[in-house]
Amino acid sequence: MTGSKEIGRIGQRRYGGVIYEEYLPELRGRYGIATYHEMSENDDIVGAVLFAVKMLVRQAEWNVEPGGTSARDKEAAEFVESCMNDMQDTWTNTVSEILSFLIYGWSFHEIVYKRRMGRRKDSRLSSKYQDGLIGWKKLPIRAQESLYQWEYDDEDNLLAMTQMPAPSFQTYTIPTSKALLFRTESHKENPEGRSILRNAYRPWYFKRRIQEIEGIGIERDLAGLPVIHGPEGLDLWDNNVKANMEIRSGLEQMVRDIRRDEMEGVVLPYGFKLELLSSGGTRQFDTNVIIDRYDTRIAMTVLADFIILGHQKVGSFALSSDKTELFAVAIGAFLDVICETFNSQGIPPLIDINGQHFAGITDYPKMTHGDIEDADIAKVAAFIKDMTGIGVLVPDDGMEDYIRQVGHLPERTSDTRELDDARQTQQEQSQPPEPATGAEPNEEEIPEEKMEEAKKRLGRG
Repeated sequence: MTGSKEIGRIGQRRYGGVIYEEYLPELRGRYGIATYHEMSENDDIVGAVLFAVKMLVRQAEWNVEPGGTSARDKEAAEFVESCMNDMQDTWTNTVSEILSFLIYGWSFHEIVYKRRMGRRKDSRLSSKYQDGLIGWKKLPIRAQESLYQWEYDDEDNLLAMTQMPAPSFQTYTIPTSKALLFRTESHKENPEGRSILRNAYRPWYFKRRIQEIEGIGIERDLAGLPVIHGPEGLDLWDNNVKANMEIRSGLEQMVRDIRRDEMEGVVLPYGFKLELLSSGGTRQFDTNVIIDRYDTRIAMTVLADFIILGHQKVGSFALSSDKTELFAVAIGAFLDVICETFNSQGIPPLIDINGQHFAGITDYPKMTHGDIEDADIAKVAAFIKDMTGIGVLVPDDGMEDYIRQVGHLPERTSDTRELDDARQTQQEQSQPPEPATGAEPNEEEIPEEKMEEAKKRLGRG
């Protein structure tokens, strides 16, 4: 069939399995990985943003929903959820490793299976279950800095990742059919995605340089600028005299090594003089304002500028609340990426590898996540009050369970349910019975004789 043959190419800039989509050399390949690692580890604002992300993600609940309504569908969903909590490492730590794709733009995890045969002495083979099914042993990360190249076919389909990791520095090729690839976004099918810190690189670069210059300037202002004067008649700049060159080199090194600490001190030969020059006046630029500006830019690139509010004596609580909600929505989108990756690359192979045990299911189970931020209980209460007041909502058991969940209240017990049923029955019994006909309840029928007499008195007989 001629229409099924692929004709064009994606246009991905790739040579020898190395991606060249990034136009800044310092952010390309291993240089970019090292730069993003430095940004995440050394910068205070970037560290605060990543810490906020991790803490929000830790609050999220992870669930697996069945692909249908049959008993086999529910069994498959329960099996996948049990595999999440039966790995060599905890699910929380696994998600923490996966979140590295936010820093580097991508994260590659190999899928390692095990047969669930109960408790074993070897913790790597031990399982909480002994049903004989094949589950996840672990989902270890394959470090971004260990990437050697990507493997493609002639139609630009990604086949595998080849890595050269420490400490052996041997090459290992991991097929994508046995791995999970998490990406922040996809452009030209780039497996390396795009780091959320990409737009923060420029303000981070200038901020770091200014901080270094500021530190040097503060040290020189406090210690003074060291100046050494030679004795009269000694030309230190006469390069024709070797001894003068050696003396000058030693004095230059001495000036560079002068520091204000408990070991400070200088010993000079006769005739040499040392003095510390202090800088007079003030600087034309306020480095605090400049650094604060770059901090704001860094936080803005990831919608996390709410962490700046209050520190710079600007902003209100309402503004902070709105920005926090927007940030939570963005993080929720990245959790969707994690769920979609598991639903497309992780769960289907897990179900298929168990053969006929899950044959006949309607569809594969789906991983979902809960909210990463608690709902504003005051807003929820006001909304429910208004809706019930106009009759749109009617209180029932489902609404009560939801309110208890949102407000972190204990679940209903059997006594509570019996009391609610009794109250509902009492309310139904206290209501007056509806009349059998459309007549008024107290209306009395008038005999025909009295009606005829009344007509005669009125002249209508």
